[in-house]
Amino acid sequence: MSAKLSKVVEQLRQEPKQWLVTGAAGFIGSNLVETLLGLGQTVVGLDNFATGHQRNLDEVRDLVGDAWSAFTLIRGDIRNLDDCRKATAGVDYVLHQAALGSVPRSINDPITTNETNIGGFLNMLVAARDAQVKSFTYAASSSTYGDHPALPKIEDLIGSPLSPYAVTKYVNELYADVFARTYGFETVGLRYFNVFGRRQDPDGAYAAVVPKWTAAMIDGNDVVVNGDGETSRDFCYIDNAVQANILAATASDTDARNQVYNVAVGGRTTLNSLFELVRSALADSDVSYKKMPIYKDFRAGDVRHSQADISKAARLLGYEPLYTVEQGIKEAMPWYVSSQS
Repeated sequence: MSAKLSKVVEQLRQEPKQWLVTGAAGFIGSNLVETLLGLGQTVVGLDNFATGHQRNLDEVRDLVGDAWSAFTLIRGDIRNLDDCRKATAGVDYVLHQAALGSVPRSINDPITTNETNIGGFLNMLVAARDAQVKSFTYAASSSTYGDHPALPKIEDLIGSPLSPYAVTKYVNELYADVFARTYGFETVGLRYFNVFGRRQDPDGAYAAVVPKWTAAMIDGNDVVVNGDGETSRDFCYIDNAVQANILAATASDTDARNQVYNVAVGGRTTLNSLFELVRSALADSDVSYKKMPIYKDFRAGDVRHSQADISKAARLLGYEPLYTVEQGIKEAMPWYVSSQS
């Protein structure tokens, strides 16, 4: 744990706050809820369970024990302004994770993606502004870099979006900037790079690659690679993303506010390398997978390579990745194996 994070954690333990986590039943949201309750915080969760799962919250409840009494769930939708107002009432810090993720989903259904990710985001901004919350941290996306060719990705250099999903996440950043200029309402955006880890859904057409491949290997099914396997990503373990949220929400330096930050580890892993990392980690858990991957066409809307420059987050937030991709996969594997059994 970095010195900055240790200091923030100690402050939160001494002076607990009330937090709102939207998308609380989702992958990243449930991990935030777990961490915050473990730090003795009061947490409100907002979720409509469109992509989140009750089982995620049940698992958190079992893990945190008596601290669960400090959690309140609101079953609501960010597309409903009244639900957003109810959720933000009396809250100190907002961690806005609710969205419809997935590039392919947005290509298949751009209207629902737009209504949720833009309309819902605007509702949350209005509700949080009116509730006078201390900080508003939101999930941005590396998809915002679009077709800009430079590597590593630097926050101020973006290209044209390659999918409806990327458009919605870029609009979030534009709205956040306008709210700062127009209303003096400060926000922080976190551009996630391929976050993975416990409680990430392996099922469905829009499942992310790490849980999807892991589940396929455990069940002895084929692993499908989109393209030639040399596409690369900056895979980021969930605990890194949780750290970034806590540091962003509590940042007191004015230079750190009204910014967007890359959240990743600053590395590149090809899909072929990822396949071997997952297979090796499963072998350590006594799961043997002998098949080779099946290669299919490249997927529409996907960028070829992605890698983050994380120096801005390090400088202004004190962010230091806790796990490399290899360490994260090894850390997550026991959960993946137990959840598939």
